[in-house]
Amino acid sequence: MIALDEIRRAREVLQGTAIRTPLVRLDVEADAELWLKLEVLQPVRSFKIRGAGNAVLQASDSELAGGVLTASAGNMAQGVAYAARLRGVPATIVVPEHAPQTKIEAIERYGGRVIKVPYDEWWNVLVSGRYDGAEGMFVHPVDDDRVMAGNGTIGLELLEQLSDFDAVVVPYGGGGLLTGVASAVKAERPEVRFYAAEPETGAPVAATLAAGAPTEVEYTPSFVDGSGSRALIPRVWAQASQLLDGGFALPLPEVAEAVRIVAERARVIAEGAGALSVAAALSGRVQAKKIVCIVSGGNIDPAVLSRILIGEQP
Repeated sequence: MIALDEIRRAREVLQGTAIRTPLVRLDVEADAELWLKLEVLQPVRSFKIRGAGNAVLQASDSELAGGVLTASAGNMAQGVAYAARLRGVPATIVVPEHAPQTKIEAIERYGGRVIKVPYDEWWNVLVSGRYDGAEGMFVHPVDDDRVMAGNGTIGLELLEQLSDFDAVVVPYGGGGLLTGVASAVKAERPEVRFYAAEPETGAPVAATLAAGAPTEVEYTPSFVDGSGSRALIPRVWAQASQLLDGGFALPLPEVAEAVRIVAERARVIAEGAGALSVAAALSGRVQAKKIVCIVSGGNIDPAVLSRILIGEQP
């Protein structure tokens, strides 16, 4: 678990950078109460400002002498670029070729320099923390204790906003969001259950839980670009697996339906990854009375959102 003191420290560091996001009930007919933690309302429209902000704002001037570098499909990139701008240092962002144009444009708005590479090359940057020709302190989007402590501030807010929830569903990309939030919540309420939600087009958590050992899967890019992968990150999985009570691989049509329902019922725009938690809760897979769904981001391509809202598959 991420130490509660580090999560509390992150909350102080993030004052004035990340906002305290609302927790609202979703008006749907379901066996459980569904509550939405709206990280889509953060300055960069995703929870990533919490982890990126904590890592970059806590870094020393010497650490940031060459700027910052990260590998991200979009949301972490925006968080890092935003935080780097606050520190007055350059940000270099390596993105996979399938990253949505909407997210690339947002990175550039925040001052980040974007480098597009094939998925396998991007994955190597993510693993190694290096890219030839780019300098800067590498901020891993997941495998960084300061990043996960920043994510954990969501859990502190949940404990203050709702007293009797019994389950939390978290979109799972690399595991840093789940590890941070669960560390904070379970420190105070260890009985609360945590579930990972992934797209079935890349669901290593579900495969690993089924096999009983870390398992690689095939990964196919989809509109759920902020979640899903071919493999787990070993150190993060070692932490996340101790906090996890189960995981679900969601079909893309169910995720698209969750995007539409959140838009229609809550008037909130969720990207594919952000709607994974809602899709899992709506499906009845989560056996609980009061479920918190982390709606992790809202940076969806407008053309994709339009197709979803008229009932087409993106």
